Amino acid sequence: MTQTSSPIATLLPGRAVLALTGTEVAAFLQGLVSNDTALLSPAHALYAALLTPQGKFLHELILAQAGETVLIDTEAARRADLARRLAMYRLRAKIAIAPADDLVVAVVFGEGATAALGLDGLAGAARALEGGVAFVDPRLDALGARLIAPRATILSVLAAAGIALRDGEAQFDRHRLLLGVPDGSRDIPVDKGFLLEANFEELNGVSFTKGCYVGQELTARTKHRGTIRKRLFRVDFDPGVPPPLPDSPVLLGDRDAGTMRSAVAGTGIALLRLEEIEKAADDGRPLTVGDVAVTPVKPAFLVL
Repeated sequence: MTQTSSPIATLLPGRAVLALTGTEVAAFLQGLVSNDTALLSPAHALYAALLTPQGKFLHELILAQAGETVLIDTEAARRADLARRLAMYRLRAKIAIAPADDLVVAVVFGEGATAALGLDGLAGAARALEGGVAFVDPRLDALGARLIAPRATILSVLAAAGIALRDGEAQFDRHRLLLGVPDGSRDIPVDKGFLLEANFEELNGVSFTKGCYVGQELTARTKHRGTIRKRLFRVDFDPGVPPPLPDSPVLLGDRDAGTMRSAVAGTGIALLRLEEIEKAADDGRPLTVGDVAVTPVKPAFLVL
């Protein structure tokens, strides 16, 4: 359902890149972000988040290493804020943080996408490109591959693989929604959302074995106490009606069952109360957003 018959390649203009250089980049990131950056290498990309000290979501980061440079694939509209927050923590660390405007982010998805690019198909698997890096999406291999490189390099790599670059950003958005994968602040409210509710553990975005990082205490306590009462779920609805708007309440009768996040025709993502999902199933009643009935679909990667 989420696979296309042949690979599709598209640029993601909604993404931008920060470049971190210097002898202390690895140690600097290890004390800040949710994943274990000791695992980051030219052969392996990572997914992670930057949190508030209270454990609330600020930024998602897709991390890849090109030579000695760490590249952060992040939301273009919020890149300056991420750079500012990283600079606040830099202190005397021997690193430089700079926008990499010579690099663009592309995705290649669909059947055979990772193999066509010479990647082994495992989430996070990476290889060097001229001036950049290609890697299997570290969140979920079904998302396909990402390329961070100069546009000319990307065009050359795609041509060698027999894949044409097209305007497929909307198609990729539907692809990741059908998989139930969140897209940064579109699906995780800034300074409000929590990683485990947003399925970061299942999407390889948080480590419970590394040392301390900003926001670690609440994240670890939530994990070990088993107090996750909400989760991001895919929700399906009549494709003939306008998609529900973000932040629209999801109801079970007159009970609060959750909140809509991003959506396209027929499918979207919502943060739902697990208790209400179970009750709706037991009672045979639909969840609704306004007059629209929505059906929760547990993402295949999610284990409850």
